[in-house]
Amino acid sequence: MTVGALERLELQNPTLASHPHPAPGPGPTLAWSPAVGTRVFGPRSPGAGERPCLPPPPLSPLSFLYTGFLSLRSENVLVLALGIIILGVCHYTLTVKGSHLATHGALTESKRWSRIWELFFVEVCSSFSAEYGKYGHVKMHHGYTNVLGLGDSSTWRLPCLNRYVYMFLAPLLIPILTPLVAVERLRKVELRSAVRTLGLISLGLYAHYWLLLNVSGFRSPGSALLCMFTTRSLLAHPYLHVNIFQHIGLPMFSRDKKPQRIHMMSLGVLNLPRLPVLEWAFGHSIVSCHVEHHLFPRLSDNMCLKVKPVVSRFLQEKRLPYNEDSYLARFWLFLSRYEEFMVQTPPITELVGLQ
Repeated sequence: MTVGALERLELQNPTLASHPHPAPGPGPTLAWSPAVGTRVFGPRSPGAGERPCLPPPPLSPLSFLYTGFLSLRSENVLVLALGIIILGVCHYTLTVKGSHLATHGALTESKRWSRIWELFFVEVCSSFSAEYGKYGHVKMHHGYTNVLGLGDSSTWRLPCLNRYVYMFLAPLLIPILTPLVAVERLRKVELRSAVRTLGLISLGLYAHYWLLLNVSGFRSPGSALLCMFTTRSLLAHPYLHVNIFQHIGLPMFSRDKKPQRIHMMSLGVLNLPRLPVLEWAFGHSIVSCHVEHHLFPRLSDNMCLKVKPVVSRFLQEKRLPYNEDSYLARFWLFLSRYEEFMVQTPPITELVGLQ
């Protein structure tokens, strides 16, 4: 589906069509909904003796990070736990939500700034290679969703592990394995890119370590490293689960008989319900709007949420599946059918009468 298809979908929904996308301007604009009793700014100049009433300044996301680092200075167990939770959620917001949107170029229309944000979120924050991230996710996973041997999410399969080790213990290895895999793949890129990636990954890891020592007040390197591991693995379990729940166990296709894109995305992608913490840390496009994201990969999180009812109605009108399931239902399904989903080669689905 293309941008033209999205426009046709919007025409079918008067509510969505009556709120067109804002035209790009020279800079960001601020939309503010005033409370009762406050003056709304307009073109009129304030009268004599009248001071303009400014909206309260927004809370900067950096203040959450700063609060989290400062909370780790406390000797109170509850405050310390709160700091770890804040840093863990902020870490996954940067590494999952930020990296995902930056890889798709959904943060800005500027190609230069898209590249800058991609390097920052993927290499500095996520400790991974930007080139391999874009190739594996955008070109392979999105281009060949659920096509065996290409975009079938096989990188998440570890047949050597049993179901309990994989579902409960393996996620804890993600913070350690991610930079190691990135360094291993640097052998296959040109020297200039390898040096840049290695430098940015080192910068991100050392910055986290330095902040724990100098802002949070950790006195030993071991305790700082332990805290790094704890915060970076806080949401590792739902991160791994969400990635396998939304594709594995759904129809898989062969590379020489893959269906049309609309059929491939409607059959091979699943939405989870809106879960506040995961929506904040991972983004709507990964959790509750994954079908919409696969149909329109360059849409922002907010736009994926806006087109969700339109896409759902469109697929139902065309008698195409719109897959939805709860987190717990998928969890128990994978736990009971782990061998079938994660060990054995999935069967190939052939569509008859839809081509």
